[in-house]
Amino acid sequence: MRKRFTEEQIIGILNSHENGMPVADILRQHGISEQTFYRWKSKYGGMEASDAKKLKQLEEENRRLKLLVGELTLDNQALKWVIEKKQVKPARKRKLVKELQDTFGMSERRACRLVGIGRSSHRYVPSTSEENEALKTRISELAFKWRRFGYRRIHALLQREGQKVNHKKVYRLYRLAGLAVRRRKRKRVLSGRGRPPTVTPQPNVRWSMDFVSDSTATGQRFRVFVVIDEATRECLASEVDTSITGRRVTRVLDRIAIYRGYPKEILSDNGPEFAGLTLNQWAYEHRVIQLFIDPGKPMQNSHVESFNGKLRDECLNEHWFRGVSEARRIIEEWRHEYNTVRPHSGLSNKTPVEYATDLAKKTCEQIS
Repeated sequence: MRKRFTEEQIIGILNSHENGMPVADILRQHGISEQTFYRWKSKYGGMEASDAKKLKQLEEENRRLKLLVGELTLDNQALKWVIEKKQVKPARKRKLVKELQDTFGMSERRACRLVGIGRSSHRYVPSTSEENEALKTRISELAFKWRRFGYRRIHALLQREGQKVNHKKVYRLYRLAGLAVRRRKRKRVLSGRGRPPTVTPQPNVRWSMDFVSDSTATGQRFRVFVVIDEATRECLASEVDTSITGRRVTRVLDRIAIYRGYPKEILSDNGPEFAGLTLNQWAYEHRVIQLFIDPGKPMQNSHVESFNGKLRDECLNEHWFRGVSEARRIIEEWRHEYNTVRPHSGLSNKTPVEYATDLAKKTCEQIS
């Protein structure tokens, strides 16, 4: 019979592995498969029982909030969409109402209220004269013959034919006929790899990420996922576990963003955790630019490589960890000391936190 494990039980099973219990013994004791164990590890690795309860409560609160703000969000998006478009003339407002109905699935009454036009005005159909229809036909004939000509050149051709017509009228009929010429765009050059541009000296612009590997006294391998801010050199996270997937990486980044906000860019190497679909989807959803270094060029990510050297020399090589839990605790203590106590020669012998505070003060003085 298939067993049902709670989040607390799953976390307890994972903690027993961190304390040195072999995976084979865990699988046999709890009657689970290896795939199930590593799926749990990617989802709940590094969490405590209290964290699982908080996560469940946050998910429930998030579900209720989504239901409450659904209608308000739709109106807000529609209003922003309308404000960005020029809506001076009634004809333009009538078109906006139709676009709101097609894009957001709104009723005519609701769309007219948002745009600011009466329903009777929206239903009005303007009349056209035979003279305008003849001119519109001639404009279409010229546009078909000269496919790359805009309305200004067509207006010049009409003047050569002896027609006395204003260029504004030509433009209006040109638009009504749907003859607007699409501008040619330069071919975009693929970017995103190679040496990134120089970062501005402002915090939270670019985060650099990398992995560092080490082993415990029993020979168990573990990895340290580090994230630093390139401007202030602060170490924002040092996640420790035996395996860290792309999903775990996004969870760590979301945890940092709770108190710092999301960056404009993230810089990393071409490892599977960084170049996979999970992190790519996360970057798209949060509008973060994802930058990669060239393969085999770690110095293109020099800030995080320099930090990795300090982490190895001052922490990993100085301790003999008895287990993953002890490594997690000691590395986190070293990270706190690095940010608040250790002077950084590249920051005029200030700590990263002191340097970040000075930057914030200078920004406030410039604004005031």
